[in-house]
Amino acid sequence: MSVSAKFRITSQLGLATVVLMYALIVLGSIVRTTGSGLACPDWPLCQGRLFPPLEMNALIEWFHRLVALLVSVLLAATVGWVTFHRELRARLGALAGAALLLLFVQILLGALTVWKLLDPAIVGGHLATALLLFSSMIMLTLVANREAHSGASFAEPRPPGLFPALGLASMLIYAQAVLGGIVSASGASLACPDWPTCAGEWLPTMQGLVGIQMAHRFGAYLLTAYLLVVVWLARRSRDPVVSSVGPILLGLALGQAGIGVLNLWLGIQVWLSALHLANAAGMLAVAIASTFRVASMLRRPVELTAVPAS
Repeated sequence: MSVSAKFRITSQLGLATVVLMYALIVLGSIVRTTGSGLACPDWPLCQGRLFPPLEMNALIEWFHRLVALLVSVLLAATVGWVTFHRELRARLGALAGAALLLLFVQILLGALTVWKLLDPAIVGGHLATALLLFSSMIMLTLVANREAHSGASFAEPRPPGLFPALGLASMLIYAQAVLGGIVSASGASLACPDWPTCAGEWLPTMQGLVGIQMAHRFGAYLLTAYLLVVVWLARRSRDPVVSSVGPILLGLALGQAGIGVLNLWLGIQVWLSALHLANAAGMLAVAIASTFRVASMLRRPVELTAVPAS
């Protein structure tokens, strides 16, 4: 089997893992908003049984665990495939090792979430690790796909300043998503029952649940403003994919804000909360993929050398 074929299989395994992991992250939101986190108060069994009782909350939590198991199997298969091929190990070994370590941490945090009765700090850490694991598998998939095509770079020059700008955008999106998870886990979702004010105040005291909710709002405002900078930097790219990245991320951010406000006005709906996290994870994936694409572009325009006349 050729080296490019091995990398292609790796990218396919990685993509399958990423897609299933995305579904798991969204399903985790459903577990939280339906209050199903303790429907199976033990781990790894559910109420002492391999299969749950026919109760909605228990079924939701059990299905969440089942998808988590499938993600673990797919990820382990991907890491195993990388480990047993020297060419893959040399290029992807660090990413594969980091993903495996994050998986172990995630499994431990999943168990602690149950054992510690949904402690908000552990629930927040569970989401933070899930998004890190999601990001690492996206990177592994992208690198494997590039190597499958002989490490080719995009022919267009890299727009000045766009690479660090997208990297920072990825970090801000990640931080905002984690903060959103903390809002949900701590019960701060309705600490401010109105918008754009909080209980009629524009600048309420940043304490307790109100402080957590307002920190999430201010983070959303900051992220949206920063993405305007990304739009301005990306528009100069001759690559149509890269030039569209800024508007796409800004549109997703505005949509995210709209979903959040609607969810607040409707009193926190399960499907809206799931859509909110799905959009956040989608934004993170787009930002990471875009950062990788820009990193793969030429650092400077290709200079044409004049050929002397014969």
